[in-house]
Amino acid sequence: MRADLHTHTTASDGTLSPRELVREARAVGLQVLAVTDHDTVDGIAEAVDEAERLGLELVPGVELSTDVPGSEVHILGYFVDWRSQSFGTFLRHLRDGRLARAHEMVRRLNQLGVPLTLEELVQQADGAVGRPHVARALVAAGYVASFEEAFSRYLARGRPAYVERERFTPEEAVEAVLRAGGVPVFAHPLWGGERDRVARLAERGLVGIEAYYPDHAPQDVRRFLQWAEEFGLVATGGSDYHGPGPASRAPLGSVYVPPGAVDALRAARERARG
Repeated sequence: MRADLHTHTTASDGTLSPRELVREARAVGLQVLAVTDHDTVDGIAEAVDEAERLGLELVPGVELSTDVPGSEVHILGYFVDWRSQSFGTFLRHLRDGRLARAHEMVRRLNQLGVPLTLEELVQQADGAVGRPHVARALVAAGYVASFEEAFSRYLARGRPAYVERERFTPEEAVEAVLRAGGVPVFAHPLWGGERDRVARLAERGLVGIEAYYPDHAPQDVRRFLQWAEEFGLVATGGSDYHGPGPASRAPLGSVYVPPGAVDALRAARERARG
């Protein structure tokens, strides 16, 4: 069963609509697709509708960005109750924080002599606003030559227009996914994935770890598979696909997902729901 368990749509910072993403997944031969937009489930309904029409299994998901000293940790939530009002309220709070952060990034860029406007930024974002939208706005307006230059010059951590998010911890993200009836998985653990941190999160209810990811070298994969075995976690994989173009690290469906990973995640959800 071919699957991709880490993808994004225009509901957050992807370039394909949920419907277009599902169609592409079908075209490349996937049987299972997880839609995991940043801090929103607004694209799930459209994706589910198209997946049912095309005969593809759609795993409703979300990706939550959290902060740790000097880095970030992202938590994927699979099989979340995307219709939950309380979960929707929680996600709207996170998105409001993203918008406030975007305002501050625009202000700092203006101080640096880059006259980007909030209107130019909003044109790049159909859903939750993030740094990729700022990067695209900078490219579209001709202030930088590429997506990569936007980050290296202005938007990466430590650069002059970088703005911290409202403090949100990995533990809080794991708990939020669990409250929403979902299954929390540590995304791309090369970022902030210290062994002790993974161990602590496993004790708090973390279910899986994204061992297979475009940026992971073979030695990284071996290390994360060892942690999965040591802490009783499901090893997963995903492309982090954001659509055609430079925002994506790998083509849709190109990253290995271990056989049985989806079934193991589904079983974990059923156990949690009792």
